[in-house]
Amino acid sequence: MILRVLESIGEFGAFVGRTFAILFRSPPRLRHILDQMDRTGVGSLTIVNVCAIFTGMVLTLQTAYGLSRFGVKGFISRIVALAFLREMGPVFTALMVAGRVGSGIAAEIGSMVVTEQVDALRAMGADPVRHLVVPRVAATTIMVPVLTVIADLFGIVSGLVVAMLFAGITPHLYLTNVREAATFFGDMMGGVAKAVFFGAAIGLISCFIGLRTARGTEGVGRSTTIAMVACAYAILISDFLMTKAMLAIG
Repeated sequence: MILRVLESIGEFGAFVGRTFAILFRSPPRLRHILDQMDRTGVGSLTIVNVCAIFTGMVLTLQTAYGLSRFGVKGFISRIVALAFLREMGPVFTALMVAGRVGSGIAAEIGSMVVTEQVDALRAMGADPVRHLVVPRVAATTIMVPVLTVIADLFGIVSGLVVAMLFAGITPHLYLTNVREAATFFGDMMGGVAKAVFFGAAIGLISCFIGLRTARGTEGVGRSTTIAMVACAYAILISDFLMTKAMLAIG
């Protein structure tokens, strides 16, 4: 069991190195990358924004309820903004993309493996990594940070609406506290840096698992589930490690 895990880790490491080598040496056509970016980014806007809006609303309600006991409701916006920019924006966005896009990538490539389309590519002298993996990895790496910034905006604005309606916080006070509490490089760019790593991880893990799909329809379903779970583990574990590193550096 341990040997199988170590072997899989080694194969994944080689797969990652090969993917990025192809990406920088002989990238695929821009049209293929843009097509994947559309499927990844535009297709995920609704689920990501809905998640951000209602998470921001609930977070603001809970924060207002807790801080009202101490008479410091003016700090609501500080907590909401920092929570979204540092953690909730990148993590929730990545989890939504992993569920929608990551599992889809694994199912799509897994179906191509089962129907021997990947073998046909190799027979024609084409590299499956260049044609199938690199565009998807590039798309997730680019679009997850973009979706994260949009989710941060929707989450903070939805918090503003709830703070106005239920906590009596004025927009001026709310936005002033956000500007005072959050920094561009320390908070916003830190969250974006996490999102870049999460996006790359989603694309790489999903493609790797898709290419290792076992023959048969059951193999496709199993790969879809494994990809979603593996992406979630990678996001949550790496988030802790990156947060610890950022706090140590800062």
